[in-house]
Amino acid sequence: MLIVDNAIVSEDIAECCFDCDLSCCKGECCIEGDCGAPLLEEEIPILQHILPEVKPYMTPEGIQVVEAEGVSALDNAGEPCTPLIDNRECAYIHWGPDGMAFCAIEKAYREGKVDWKKPVSCHLYPIRVDDFGEFIAVNYHRWDICRCAVAKGRESGVPLYEYLREPLIRRFGQAWYDELLEQVAIWKENNRR
Repeated sequence: MLIVDNAIVSEDIAECCFDCDLSCCKGECCIEGDCGAPLLEEEIPILQHILPEVKPYMTPEGIQVVEAEGVSALDNAGEPCTPLIDNRECAYIHWGPDGMAFCAIEKAYREGKVDWKKPVSCHLYPIRVDDFGEFIAVNYHRWDICRCAVAKGRESGVPLYEYLREPLIRRFGQAWYDELLEQVAIWKENNRR
């Protein structure tokens, strides 16, 4: 494990390569799972504020869920998450060409309608962050639907921590990311065979 500030970072983040291949997975991480994407408490009022600008990119079913249940739901542990349509896809889903799933929030962001990209947990995926108060666990969530991203990452040689540079900085800050790079370099030096 790597220690960066108060975060315990899985060595998988230093070791594994990753590069999303939407042409292969079609955005399956926005569709499958047992609950919505984790939300930070401070993200809920942001979602409430930008919802009018995001709605045009959402499906009618997603709009119906959000209007009935609110911009957030609770996961199995009672933590805030995005609501789901029929316990399946995220309420903020936007269907693109060829049945590809995109984020309606990110679509609104890319078109200049909102200044918030999407929930940080979505931006960070496949990294998952668990806050235990005194420390934070930063782990790589392995999921079979990302097998193409793993294969593409191996081909390109892009380490997970580099692939997710922007969301890691967004979540933890530049100084934290710089320290992560230092810890990864030390870890790699100590684990050369």
